Amino acid sequence: MHASQSGTSRARQVTAAVIGNALEWYDFIVYGFLSSIIARLFFPADNEYTSLLMALATFGVGFFMRPVGGVLLGLYADRKGRKAAMQLIILLMTLSIALIAFAPGYAAIGIGAPVLIVVARMLQGFATGGEYASATAFLVESAPENRRGLYGAWQLFGQCLAVFAGAGMGALVTHTLSPEALDSWGWRVPFLLGLLIGPVGLWMRRHMEEPEAFVDARQAHKGESLSLMQVLREQRRAVLVTMGSCIYGTVAFYVVLVNMPTFAHKQLGLPLDQVFMVQMLAVALMTVIIPFAGALSDRIGRRPVLLAGSLSFLLLVYPLMAWVAEAPSLERLTLMQLMLCAMIGVSYGPAPTAVAEQFPTRVRSTGLALAYNIAVMLFGGFAPFIVTWLTQVGGSPVAPAYYVLFASLIGVIATCFLSEGAPAALERRQRRSPIATSARSL
Repeated sequence: MHASQSGTSRARQVTAAVIGNALEWYDFIVYGFLSSIIARLFFPADNEYTSLLMALATFGVGFFMRPVGGVLLGLYADRKGRKAAMQLIILLMTLSIALIAFAPGYAAIGIGAPVLIVVARMLQGFATGGEYASATAFLVESAPENRRGLYGAWQLFGQCLAVFAGAGMGALVTHTLSPEALDSWGWRVPFLLGLLIGPVGLWMRRHMEEPEAFVDARQAHKGESLSLMQVLREQRRAVLVTMGSCIYGTVAFYVVLVNMPTFAHKQLGLPLDQVFMVQMLAVALMTVIIPFAGALSDRIGRRPVLLAGSLSFLLLVYPLMAWVAEAPSLERLTLMQLMLCAMIGVSYGPAPTAVAEQFPTRVRSTGLALAYNIAVMLFGGFAPFIVTWLTQVGGSPVAPAYYVLFASLIGVIATCFLSEGAPAALERRQRRSPIATSARSL
């Protein structure tokens, strides 16, 4: 980003990058929160748990398209520009939300109803496969060198705002509408409101400016071809380390944030509308913590902040879940969610910048999309399905904790192998080097 840009221009660039990611996660969160209702309307079955598992499986189906969309859109972003890719992505996301918002139920069109939902989830999966990587690359490359952690943090700040809004809409419709109205039309309201964000985001992204770092990198490597195999060959270590870091983040997100309302209501017997209120409070705390943690990583480094969050989460998640399951109450659930979300917030602050800095600019979107989406597909998309299945098979409400422990341990190990911005630092040295400057001018 050019130094002459005003604070208003910087804020507009950040908002344009974050709004698509917020739209993506708002839709995912609303679907997860309303999965029990969607299960009845689109996936009817004799057994209530079978119906819910089918709805949650559809939640995960879109994740199969994420690596495909991530690689194709990542290559597109690295070749054609962040702006072009991010405009295409938000257009596809808006279309997928419209399909869900206006889809007739099973009672109206039979098997066509779940087919529409599956198609919408797959389309969204393709689009969102490139969203995180493209938007994160844009933010990190647009930031001043000493504020990359803060700028990258706005990416997950936007996700948390989406979770907060999704929880708020879930609480609003479940608290104010009768069960009949909720099943008839009320469940569509959160999706329709999310649909309004699409045109605004598309307009904002049309007025974005390409980051200076990306323009320089594209000019320096002009004429060079870029392929997936080349990225895998040259960036193998970065892909593996980023994948491990993302496994912890995505499992914590889906188990603690997305699936917790349904879990607390179905397994612990707590009122759904009050559980949503607890979730909103916890997510609000996490949202506030994220930018501060990102800014702190600019001062002391990414790894210390990441380890502080992930290690504390690893040590406390099981005792907290066991404590709540022992005597379920809204008070205990509130304390657990506040503590867990605070620890996740500390990890999330520096995370986008930390993983983006593992890759050079010219392959950043492709490499990050590949690592992030494989981790999300394998470990995040089916997390609600897995924890529901574990609870049923194990007969214990603490069963989800084992899955989260596994993921957080991988995250801690991966964090120990993260490079502290090595590719970014190397590029900065090359740009400043007279030899590199002369070579580019030849």
